[in-house]
Amino acid sequence: MSLAAKAPRPKRCRNTSCGSTFTPQRLGQAVCSPACALATKEQNLPKARKAIADRERREIKVRKEKLKSRAEHMRDAQQAFNEWVRLRDADLPCISCDSLPSDHDLITGSRWDAGHYRSVGACPELRFEPLNVHRQCVKCNRNLSGNAVEYRIRLVQRIGADQVQWLEGPHQACRHTVDELKAITATYRAKLRELKKEAA
Repeated sequence: MSLAAKAPRPKRCRNTSCGSTFTPQRLGQAVCSPACALATKEQNLPKARKAIADRERREIKVRKEKLKSRAEHMRDAQQAFNEWVRLRDADLPCISCDSLPSDHDLITGSRWDAGHYRSVGACPELRFEPLNVHRQCVKCNRNLSGNAVEYRIRLVQRIGADQVQWLEGPHQACRHTVDELKAITATYRAKLRELKKEAA
């Protein structure tokens, strides 16, 4: 048994300067007349242009992402991870010398690095291990090559001797794929947003 088609319901014209009620004659009709259709075209033009520009930007971003090398993905992941480490440890002194940040340094982060206890060169598998990386002043990290002896003393105090021994032990070699690096970048950007939200 076939059902009779429902009569379309009256609707308000989308043209804000018209506002009259009309009964649509076709599916998706949003305005009452051709004149109102032309008027809404002008109203929607800036919005349409912005939507097109946004879509083009997204497409360019996707194309650039596809052209990125593994090294570039590694840089993205390291940058996101390091920024998270610096913010995670924002209230803590330098892991190697106990120097404290000034208010200016907290804002700019200019004097602070994310310093690795086991260096990336010596132990690349701990590159993204949070226990292995702590906020460190530029002087200790760059000028004193990590200031490793002092780093270890304070690291034991901060995370415990067992964890430090685990860091110093053998670790399985790994070579992150591009997909893994993308996931690391996304994870630490999300964690960074969460920390910033908590700090606000």
